[in-house]
Amino acid sequence: MSLYQLERDGDAQELIRLLRESDNPEIRTRAADLLGNLDDHDERRDIVNALVEAAETDDTDDVTAAAVDSLEALGGDAIEQLIASMAGVDFEEGADWVKAKAFTRALDSDVPELRMAAANGLGQFGESDTLPQLIEAFDDDDRRVRARAARAAGSIGDPRATDALEGLLDDRSPAVRREAADALGNVANRQALQALLSMYDDPDERVRRIAVGAFGNFDNGRPVEHLVEALSDESTVVRRTAVYSLIELLSNVPRQRSHEIRESIVDELSATEDATVVVPLVEILEESTQTAQRRNTAWLLGRVTDGEHERVVEALIDCLDDDDQMTSQFAATSLAQFDGDAVEDRLLDVVEDDARSSDVRAQAIFTLGKVGGQRTRETLESIIDETEDEQIRKRAFSAFSKLGGQAGDVL
Repeated sequence: MSLYQLERDGDAQELIRLLRESDNPEIRTRAADLLGNLDDHDERRDIVNALVEAAETDDTDDVTAAAVDSLEALGGDAIEQLIASMAGVDFEEGADWVKAKAFTRALDSDVPELRMAAANGLGQFGESDTLPQLIEAFDDDDRRVRARAARAAGSIGDPRATDALEGLLDDRSPAVRREAADALGNVANRQALQALLSMYDDPDERVRRIAVGAFGNFDNGRPVEHLVEALSDESTVVRRTAVYSLIELLSNVPRQRSHEIRESIVDELSATEDATVVVPLVEILEESTQTAQRRNTAWLLGRVTDGEHERVVEALIDCLDDDDQMTSQFAATSLAQFDGDAVEDRLLDVVEDDARSSDVRAQAIFTLGKVGGQRTRETLESIIDETEDEQIRKRAFSAFSKLGGQAGDVL
């Protein structure tokens, strides 16, 4: 029976037997690989024990590497068992600093995969005391270890790593440069911002995207002008990432500075080619599940686009039914920025749809009070005369008044 068939059948014990007993290192390597795919297996404990044994005792580098990779794929507790066994400590009785110390020692392992796993673990523990050892790993001969160490330093987010991370921006490996840029975004101090600016000229599109994406982690307005500059990047992916970062930036800034930064972003985006901004913003409304992102996007769309974009109007109409009331209100106020028959027609469709909730229809009526014309007046008159929904009637009466209707005309 093939190894692939053993994995598909979930025959963990036979794969374990081959890992321990086969004379063929290629078979042992493949068995170790496949065991890492059995993460929810009933015999998980046996699988982890066998992989730990192979990682510590097998004399073939490829088998050792595969065993370590599989332990990491199985989850934190699996790789922790290996580190604990190597360090001769009991993690179940120790604090996080005990684990972190053991993982730090594993950074000196001869096996690069184990050094990678150790760096990952240190990032998860978040212990600032391990930062010096992680920074030493920035000089590791294996680019994968350097990349993982940079990622771990970013997860810790200690500003003391800024100088060393900045040094990795010149690494020969694009993967390392990407992780360093992302980590600097997590540190998010002034020096990190200045360092990331140099990444705009990186020939690797993915590095530029990471640098632009990292700017969304800042909690101040300093990256705004640079993100707007990135909207003219030759790469569509980088341009869209810049828009996403602007929205994320709005979500991160302190409330007392929000208005100032909003106005700055509106000024910059209003002077930018419309299509560059519209598509990413609409995609956020259509796809994002994060409330802060959706709120800011709904608010921004009405200030940097116009009602001639059918997709914008449809996305905002859909937001009138958002579970978050503020997102719904922002969508209504953005629609109120638009003129034209198309917007009025779509809002009237919502108002006349009895299957819609009262809240959604009321939001649409509110907007019609700002953008509606004669057709809206006639519709509102009819609603005021005929509806039994008091919320709808009050909102219709208010909107009718704003359009210049007279109270006596409908009472």
